[in-house]
Amino acid sequence: MFGRLTRLAILASSLAMLGGPAFADSIDGSWCHNDGRRFTIRGPEIVTPGGKRMEGHYSRHGFSYLVPSPETGEGQTIVMSLANENTVYLRYGEATAGAQETWLRCQPSVSSLDMVRRS
Repeated sequence: MFGRLTRLAILASSLAMLGGPAFADSIDGSWCHNDGRRFTIRGPEIVTPGGKRMEGHYSRHGFSYLVPSPETGEGQTIVMSLANENTVYLRYGEATAGAQETWLRCQPSVSSLDMVRRS
């Protein structure tokens, strides 16, 4: 009986972990700034704060792209690095130059929560 309960507990905890953030240890996902800007990364694809869908240079814990026209910083390179599962540091220009911005993983929207409840 004890062995069966242990197996059930392991199965239940494994299933519970599947419901967590899909990209917790990668830069993939939606990121928000406290001024209202946001961007989304999915592999090499980004939707920029200005809404432009384009490709950039992706690694699991970093991303860079050339800012498109007519967005702020047009023509500059944005370099991002994942600090932890909920924080990304962003710089305009080289990774060691320029002011650093801190972006946080966006909270799920109400419509996203509604989709989860329906599943």
